[in-house]
Amino acid sequence: MTHSKTKSILLAGVGGQGILRASDIVCMALIEAGMDVKKSEVHGMAQRGGCVTSHVRYSDKVHAPLSKHGSIDILLAFEKMETLRYLHYLTKDATIIVNADEIYPPAVNLGESDYHPDIVSFLQSNYKIVKEIDATELAKKAGNVKTANVVLLGVLAHHMDIKLSVWEDVIAKAFPEKLRKINLTAFQMGNAA
Repeated sequence: MTHSKTKSILLAGVGGQGILRASDIVCMALIEAGMDVKKSEVHGMAQRGGCVTSHVRYSDKVHAPLSKHGSIDILLAFEKMETLRYLHYLTKDATIIVNADEIYPPAVNLGESDYHPDIVSFLQSNYKIVKEIDATELAKKAGNVKTANVVLLGVLAHHMDIKLSVWEDVIAKAFPEKLRKINLTAFQMGNAA
């Protein structure tokens, strides 16, 4: 029996951006689509604005939860500078989806270093598919800034072979009734962006 190639997504950002919730939703959508899924996450200093990552690997059969350097097909970056931290994980034709958010790390806030000024143009000159999106602004338009992570999932859905109805069903199940409509709106806005 031949197995399809294992694909890998890396979600990266800082604590408080909803990365782990987003990766749970990605995994649920993949499972609903009939895939085998493995997930690994790092959230050591998440509550203090530290780095948070989640590796999601999927195929008809996945053997290991962690992606190796040079194996990530899609990088979903919730914050611009976090994109730069994980470039060594990407395949040569990886897709990069980057949120326009800039969350300054302590060294920048203390004046010890600068925030890289041209991240997106650097990415665009080195990678084929780079999609920048202002997820925070779209989330505000959807009605709640906290839905920015779901806006980004809407963009991600464009780059995955999963029906929109599957994504929408999973998002509806992932949130309590009072938050369903706003998150579905956020997803749809990201998907249309």
